[in-house]
Amino acid sequence: MWGGLRGYHQLAVIGQALAGLLEADPETSYLRRLQGQVERALSRNQALAQDLAQTYTWLKRIAACLRYPPRSFALTDLTGAQVQQDMKQLLRQFQPDFRRYPAQAALHGAWHRLWRTVGPDLLPCYDLPGLPPDNLKLESFFGRLRCHQRRISGRKSTRALRDLGHYQVLFSAENETELLDQLRQVPLATYQAQRHRLAEAEAPRQFLHRLHRRPLQTMTQLIDQHTARRSALATATSCAAAEATPLISLSPDQISSAHPLEAPQLSQDNCLERPGPHPIVIPKQAQTRPFLVTTPTSQPPPLLDAF
Repeated sequence: MWGGLRGYHQLAVIGQALAGLLEADPETSYLRRLQGQVERALSRNQALAQDLAQTYTWLKRIAACLRYPPRSFALTDLTGAQVQQDMKQLLRQFQPDFRRYPAQAALHGAWHRLWRTVGPDLLPCYDLPGLPPDNLKLESFFGRLRCHQRRISGRKSTRALRDLGHYQVLFSAENETELLDQLRQVPLATYQAQRHRLAEAEAPRQFLHRLHRRPLQTMTQLIDQHTARRSALATATSCAAAEATPLISLSPDQISSAHPLEAPQLSQDNCLERPGPHPIVIPKQAQTRPFLVTTPTSQPPPLLDAF
């Protein structure tokens, strides 16, 4: 899921998202270390990614020569001989450097070998109208039947389809009323409970799908959630510390006699306020340490008595 050229592009987008963390906060140090590892991985695999990109371009040219998938091309007046001629011409044009580009060298060997062995078997679908170039739809249909059998039986084996599979193939509702009657056999509460369990089970896979398909948006959302969570935790921690800190009230005369004015050693949260004749509120842990007396420009806060 994370390998190949797409994985390299996703890693590059993740590196761009991590590069937006400009704040030098201790709590984001691990993100900055992750950014360095991502940049190192990108620099090491840059040449290989370019080789894979060129190989992918040739794969798309092969698919276009075969007119695959059919829904993307108009197959009118197209014969197997014409496709064979176009493929041989494309084979002659593809001459990569085998030493410098290992991915293109592997494609060159596999392409020539497969076209020599199974190439003639791919051409009749262009000469016979209605013949699909593959059996993917049929395999997908049987795959859904096998998946359904595993879900209802809880077993990996699907041998029961040998006896009852043809009935499941023929089963279908004749009208909308019959289909609704079949759906209403399951109670609504049971259906909602099962849907909730299914949503919880699918949450990790959906997250990986979003990170795989939209890495930039997903990483941006994760970083925003991380920043909001840090802010909420910091606010909760400061509020808890303020509530747990006991406060005492002293008059200006008591403070001047007990604590001489020295160089400020307290943090901003532990500063003392001296608004004239009003009592001064100081933290209890600051009684034995030097403090700073400041005069506010607005009305002082209400007196907090802890005793």
